[in-house]
Amino acid sequence: MELRHLRYFAALAEELSFTRAAEKVHVTQSTLSHQIKQLEDELGQPLFSRIGKRVVITEAGELLLAGVTRGLREIDNGVRSLKATPGQRQGTLKIGSTYTFNVKFVPSSVAAFLRRYPAVSVTVLELPVDEVEEQLDQEKIDLGIAYRPALRPGFMFEPLYIDEMVLAVGLDHPFAARKRMRLVELHRQELVMQTKSSDTRHILDSNFKSIGAEPIIVAEMNGAAPMISLVQELNIGAIVSKHFAKLFPNVRFIPLESPTPLRTAGILSKSNRPKSLAFYSFVSEIRNAIIEANMHVRKTGHGTSVPLPFAWESDDAINCDPIDSFR
Repeated sequence: MELRHLRYFAALAEELSFTRAAEKVHVTQSTLSHQIKQLEDELGQPLFSRIGKRVVITEAGELLLAGVTRGLREIDNGVRSLKATPGQRQGTLKIGSTYTFNVKFVPSSVAAFLRRYPAVSVTVLELPVDEVEEQLDQEKIDLGIAYRPALRPGFMFEPLYIDEMVLAVGLDHPFAARKRMRLVELHRQELVMQTKSSDTRHILDSNFKSIGAEPIIVAEMNGAAPMISLVQELNIGAIVSKHFAKLFPNVRFIPLESPTPLRTAGILSKSNRPKSLAFYSFVSEIRNAIIEANMHVRKTGHGTSVPLPFAWESDDAINCDPIDSFR
């Protein structure tokens, strides 16, 4: 089956006349009839009934027509978009992002995208990861930027980089002067943690279980920023992304090891939903941003190295990239 078979089929379905359909697609009537016969033979069932000089589409033809019409429209739109210059490309793009990425990463990627495609309308929604999945499922957004969730059927996740999690404590906390800590040292220590339903919490619970440690969980929150705010108010700790070291100068962020809590950031989308050119162009901008910032996950013969998205701020608690120290 080739694209021309589908175009001929769509033309005949619209005209219900071999003569008019042949004129529409600029072929002879015999050529059109032969191509339709080839398509019917390949599909194993008739798509049209010939009743005298009348042409009637069959039930199988009706079922095929809906998908073919939609597919040809997507192909034609894509071809037109590719022929247009970047500044002429139009359309809409709706992005769902969790808070961590919406601080800097997503805005920077959107800015780079709009510099190339100023006519595209972009909407960014800040959402928890379960809401990102829900809105993707309802096709209210085109893609999500989040940490890897437990994927539902019909979803795709493209890994971008691996994110290291660290201990956040206030300046007066007993651990504030530490350069690094083993995760087991948090046994029976008071922490504010992510809510039990979050995928990050599942990762941390598994890490603690693997070393036989049980922290005292004094509160649960579904966002890193309020967790860090609570850390500043109380003499407790929180395990959050390393990225927040730049945003909270009055909090100490301490690398954790044995094991180091890690999670994978990436692009979430629906596998069976048609993707627009704006979708692919924005994803390309994200990949470029990852490469330029040296965040991409590099495969080596000795395992996987874990470059991080932003360098540590230079301060008393953090003066080197902990990953380099752990290798």
